[in-house]
Amino acid sequence: MAIDDLLDEHEQGERVRGWLRENGSGILTGILVGLALILGWQWWSQQRVHKRVQAGDDFQAAAEALQSGKTDVAKARLAALPKGSAYHALGAMALAKSQVDAGKRDEAIATLRTLEAGDPELAAVAKQRLAQLLVDAGKPKDAIAALADAKGAPLAAAIRGDAYAALGQRAEARAAYGEALAGLAVGSPMRNVVELKLIDVGGTPAGAGARS
Repeated sequence: MAIDDLLDEHEQGERVRGWLRENGSGILTGILVGLALILGWQWWSQQRVHKRVQAGDDFQAAAEALQSGKTDVAKARLAALPKGSAYHALGAMALAKSQVDAGKRDEAIATLRTLEAGDPELAAVAKQRLAQLLVDAGKPKDAIAALADAKGAPLAAAIRGDAYAALGQRAEARAAYGEALAGLAVGSPMRNVVELKLIDVGGTPAGAGARS
């Protein structure tokens, strides 16, 4: 190898070492940041999986406790579930049903009042169950308030009809029952019940004349 070539290689090596001295700390920082992000993402993913598994275990334990009549144990398990999660909402509704079956309607109302559901469909079902219990408890105004934002749901409209009927507001009850019927399929088992309620408040189901 020629002397000139050795000098060129030495010069190139010095340039590389000089560049590393100037930029080495930045490169090292970048590598460390990248590793931290990767490790942080892995830790976060593992935590999410762990929380899902734990929530599933708590929900299963709560369900088993309810089946065994151990309401206090079920409440403790439900309290450990993340508020707003589907597990918490489903568990709270199961607890409320258990309380109703045990003749503890006021406790069931309290359970449903404090329920937090992140899923809109679960929230709607919970509000409908709460409203029905409020009507049964002689609190029709509270039932109407609970369904204030329930639009286009036949069951919610039917419950509003029950609340208005309990208040003696027959015109409002007829309108609510009519709204419920408009959203129910012809073959729905609920349809005949709502039609009878509509007749009871002075209304006439659509097509009733043709059937008679």
